[in-house]
Amino acid sequence: MKLTALEKKWVLYDVANSAFTLMVSTLIPIYFHSLAKEAGIKSSTYLATWGYAISLSTLLVVLIGPIMGAYSDKQGHKKKVLTTLVVGGSFLAMLLGLTKQWMVFLGVFMVAKVFYQLSLIIYDSTLGDVTTDERIDDVSSQGYAWGYIGSCIPFIIDLVIVLNAEKLGLSMSMAMLIAFVIVGVWWLVMSLPLLKAYKQVHFIDHNEHEHLLSQLGHTLKGIGKNKKVLFFIIAFFFYIDGVYTIIDMSTAYGSALGLDSTGLLLALLVTQFVAFPAAIIFGKLSTKKSATKLITICIIAYFGIAMFAVFMSTQLHFWILAVCVGMFQGGIQALSRSYFTKIIPQERSGEYFSFLDICGKGASILGTLLMSLITQVTGNQRLGVGAIACFFIIGLLFFRISAQTPQSIE
Repeated sequence: MKLTALEKKWVLYDVANSAFTLMVSTLIPIYFHSLAKEAGIKSSTYLATWGYAISLSTLLVVLIGPIMGAYSDKQGHKKKVLTTLVVGGSFLAMLLGLTKQWMVFLGVFMVAKVFYQLSLIIYDSTLGDVTTDERIDDVSSQGYAWGYIGSCIPFIIDLVIVLNAEKLGLSMSMAMLIAFVIVGVWWLVMSLPLLKAYKQVHFIDHNEHEHLLSQLGHTLKGIGKNKKVLFFIIAFFFYIDGVYTIIDMSTAYGSALGLDSTGLLLALLVTQFVAFPAAIIFGKLSTKKSATKLITICIIAYFGIAMFAVFMSTQLHFWILAVCVGMFQGGIQALSRSYFTKIIPQERSGEYFSFLDICGKGASILGTLLMSLITQVTGNQRLGVGAIACFFIIGLLFFRISAQTPQSIE
C-alpha cells in the first residue's frame, strides 16, 4: 500500500520524536551521572534523584494529559497544541547541552520529557484525521517502523561524536552539547511537514461544552458506557505493562545474570533494526487479517518471550530474546494504537488517548515495581520475570472480551 502525502508526513513525526526516546534511555542518564559526580553527589543519591525525576515527570503527564487532550479536541486547537509542544520540547532538548549544574539539568530534562510525552498523546489522536479506517492499521505500523529505524540515524551520529570527542578535539561537554542540539534540531525539522500540512477533521464544536472539566466528565461517562472501549483499556493496561517492563528491565535483568554489558547494548540496538521490517510486515498483514487476530498473536508471543526469559542463561539467549522482542514490539504498539482509534469517537480522540496514555504510564510503573518486589522478597530474579507473564494472560482475556463486544460509540 502506497502512503498518501499526508500519511507520509504523519509517519515522519514518529521518526522525529523517536530520536529523543533513544537519547533518554542512553546518553542523558550517563551525562547526568557525570554532572552529579562532578558536584560530589553520591551514586545512591544520584540514582534516587533520577528515579524521582522520572516519576514526577510521569505524574505531571498523567495530570496534564486529560486536560490538554480535552482542549485539543476543540475545533482548530489540535494543530496549535502539537506545534507548541514540538517547538517547546525540541528547544528544551537543545537547552540541555547548555546546563552544567546537575539540578538545573534535571529540571530542564523533566520539562522536556513532559513536553515530549504530551506531544505523543496529541500525535496519536491525529491518526484518524490523516487516513481512513481501511488504511489505519498499516499507517500506524509504518509510523512505528520508520520511527525505530529513523531514530538510529541521529543516535549513531551522536554516539560517534561523544565516543570520539578527544580525537575530534572536543571537550566532553561540547560533544554532549552538539549531541543534544542534533536531537533537538532533528525533532523539530522532521516535524515541520506534519505541522504545516495537518488539518483537524474531527473536533468538538466550541459551544458544545463550556468547561473542560465537564467535557472530561462526559468522556469518562462515555468510556463507562462503551464496554468495548472500557475492556480494551483494561486489556491494554495489563499487556502493555508486560511489554514496557520487558523493554525497561531487559538490560538490568541481563546484567543481573552476569551477561556482558556491551553485548546487551548491541543486542538492544539490533532490536531496533529488527522492529523496522517487523512493524511493516504487521501493517501489511492487517490488510488481510483482522487487527484483533494480529494483536492476539502479539500478546501470546510476548507471553512466550516472558517465559523464555525465565529460563535465559547465556548471551545467545539474550540475543534471541532481543530479536523476538523486535519482531512483535512494533506490531503490538502500532495495532493497539490503530485499534483504539477505530473504536472511539473521533471528535474526542485527544481526551480518549490521554486516558489510554495514563493506563500506559501506570502500567509501566506497576510492572517494574512488581518485578522488583518479587525479586527482592524471593531473592530470585527469574520469579520476578515470571510474574510479568501473568499480565499477558490477563491482558489477552480482556482483549478478547473487548473484541467480542459490539461497537457502541457514545
